[in-house]
Amino acid sequence: MKSAAYLAIFFILFSCGENKEVNLKEFSLADDVFESGKDLMSLPFGLHELENVGSLQETLIIAVHGSNSRGYEWIYPLISLNDSDNLMAFFRWDDGSCPDPSIRSLYQEIDRQLLQSENIKNIILLGHSYGGILVTSFMKEWQYSIPLEIHSIAAPLKGMGPISAMCGYEAPKIVKSNTSLYQWRTIKELDGAFRDLDYDPQVVQIKDSKIIRLPETYKGNKLGHNWSISWVADEILGIN
Repeated sequence: MKSAAYLAIFFILFSCGENKEVNLKEFSLADDVFESGKDLMSLPFGLHELENVGSLQETLIIAVHGSNSRGYEWIYPLISLNDSDNLMAFFRWDDGSCPDPSIRSLYQEIDRQLLQSENIKNIILLGHSYGGILVTSFMKEWQYSIPLEIHSIAAPLKGMGPISAMCGYEAPKIVKSNTSLYQWRTIKELDGAFRDLDYDPQVVQIKDSKIIRLPETYKGNKLGHNWSISWVADEILGIN
């Protein structure tokens, strides 16, 4: 009996150690961004603040990863977009499942955050790839008076395979009032996630959304699937 009890305690302690939070201050572009990416993706499912909450933060920025993400593609964008007015957060979700349960979870997490941080006046969602489907679909659920800004980056909003057949996914038809939607589309032929398809899954008509086609290169590199987030971050900051 004692050995079983010790074993149970060990697993509890081990689990707690695995679920440590991640702080944006620990990220550095001079260090191994792949290790920082692993830290992000090792977080348990849910919304994680990447810095201390302060009274000056009026905008909540939430990054939502795509399927099979390694996390590193978010390090530069998170560092770049962070300033004293923004509260940076990362939504870790089950990208191997349909998005609806995670959409409900994200709504609950934002509801909790707004109760804790009464100074938040704007919310920005950045969703990459499959995460772009999640944040765009999230728009249908939004009931708050606080403005919601959605950035769907290199996302197959038209639908791909199981997401349409098994999850019953359909892209929204129109942007809701009090929300804005930006569709950031890569060049299909340069995007490793889409180039072998006989159609561009990013192309879908959503009334009142803003569509931006990304260029071929970024900082001397081919602008493919993962680089797209960094380009969008620079565009938001006005430095492209």
